[in-house]
Amino acid sequence: MSETYVRVDDRLIHGQTIVAWCPTLGIKQIIAIDDVSASNPMLRSILAMSVPKIYDTHIVTVEEARELLQTPCQGNRLVIVKFPEKLMEIQQEIAGCEQIYLGNIAKRADTNHQMTGATGIFYLSDQDVANLNTLAASGFKIAFQQLPTSTRTEWDSFVKSL
Repeated sequence: MSETYVRVDDRLIHGQTIVAWCPTLGIKQIIAIDDVSASNPMLRSILAMSVPKIYDTHIVTVEEARELLQTPCQGNRLVIVKFPEKLMEIQQEIAGCEQIYLGNIAKRADTNHQMTGATGIFYLSDQDVANLNTLAASGFKIAFQQLPTSTRTEWDSFVKSL
């Protein structure tokens, strides 16, 4: 049976995704959800060019992702979004996922929460926190984890520090 893992990383697909996460999680399919990248052939090409052909890779809009996520996968899949707000748009389609991993999220104008005590950059806005709290309350398992071998901080622990 295939499993779905979700990663929030504003870089979408990059070296750590391919070298560390995909092998560790046994990924066969990568679905990067970003309307801007999906609608720009140059960006889509740049994101896809670093991915070995062994992975069935899709850079898609939210609507295209909904369709893909409803079709069976011949192995584990990794869904990647830039920010937590996108998870709210695909909440039904990722229900039952194994884990939501929070990766790099760069500082933005509306961010005021920073994850400390781990490697990487993790900035969240109040809305990001609210969205992730909603997902956690719905039963999603959420954790900050830069790499499969790095320190993992569960969402509940982070929220208590706010």
